This record gives sequence, structure tokens and C-alpha cells, in this order.
Amino acid sequence: MIIEIYSRFPFYQINMKILTEIFGNLNDGDQWKELLKNMNVEYAELDQWTAQKSRFLIHTDKGNEYAVSLLRHTPLRDGDIIEYDKDTNIAVVLKLALNQVMVIDLSSLQNHDRLSSERLCFEIGHALGNQHWPALMKNEKIFVPLTVDKKVMQSVLDTHHFEGITYEFKEGSDIIPYLHPHEIRRLFGATGPDSKTHSHTHI
Repeated sequence: MIIEIYSRFPFYQINMKILTEIFGNLNDGDQWKELLKNMNVEYAELDQWTAQKSRFLIHTDKGNEYAVSLLRHTPLRDGDIIEYDKDTNIAVVLKLALNQVMVIDLSSLQNHDRLSSERLCFEIGHALGNQHWPALMKNEKIFVPLTVDKKVMQSVLDTHHFEGITYEFKEGSDIIPYLHPHEIRRLFGATGPDSKTHSHTHI
């Protein structure tokens, strides 16, 4: 396994331990909390960009480094236990640092006529697109991860005075349960260092 992964990812050190599965989640009941009570637990924090990948390096709070190679599109959650080794008495837990998400509620559009609803949706899409913000629409809501200061995002929405449209900011971790894995990758994976997100100074 180590030789196979190393051949595909030569930047991994040959003697680095490679973690390939998720054993459970620390937040799923008390079972894991009890199992980890007497173990040496290490925590590794992931930003929202890295959390959408299946292969990456982690550095724990104990100063250790591990290579992670999961099955492609494996969804990661805050509290995932990515190492549980009884022989070494070591467990590694992931902590996901997700940005907040602006949630735009379009449910009021059902009270508008078709033409005004279409026009309002076009105007909202134009406003978000003009800022180059990643966005995901599901059911009657638009999800926009924070890529700039919250006050800037508020200013953009408020300046346009979208009639009957409301919005709020929620924690990224609160949004995750309502999305499919591919939607999570689309929403948070578009906010990494290689993304083109930015905000114009003029509104």
C-alpha cells in the first residue's frame, strides 16, 4: 500500500504513515468518546479547501505529520477519526474549519408573478456573478460561502434592494447535513487558493 501510493504521490516521505480510512466520528454518540478516553488523541485542523480533497498531508497538534489517501469523493466531517491504532495507542481526529455561508431565501418568489420572479432571479444572479462569488442553489435557497468580509456581502445584497428577498449567515458546519457530497465540494471547494473569487470595489 505504501509503495503504491508513494509511486503516485512522490512528495510523500517513504517512511510516513498513510491513513486510508475513516473509523468513525467523535460526534456520533458517546461510543467513540469512551473508546478514546485512554488513548493519545491528536487533532489535525483542515481548512474548507483541503477538506474537499481525498489526498493531502496533515499536521497534528502533537507535531506529527501523516499522509491521507482516501477513496475519491469521500465526504469528510468535523470530528472524523482518521486513525485508531490500539497497538500504538494513537488516534487522530480531524477538525474542519469551514467558513460561514450566506443563505439567500427565495421562497417569497412563489407569491410573485412569473415575469417578476424571473427578473428578480436574473438580478440576483447578476449581482453574485458580478462579484465572482461561488454559489449553489438548492430548492428555494442560494448558498454563498464567505470569501470576503461579511460586511461586503451584506452591502452587495442590501444595495440592490431585492424586494421580498431575505438572507442570513449560517455556520458552514450547519449547512453540510443538507447537502450531497458533490454539492459540498462545489460549495466549499470553490473557495481555495486557486479560485478566482474576489469582490469589486464598486457596487
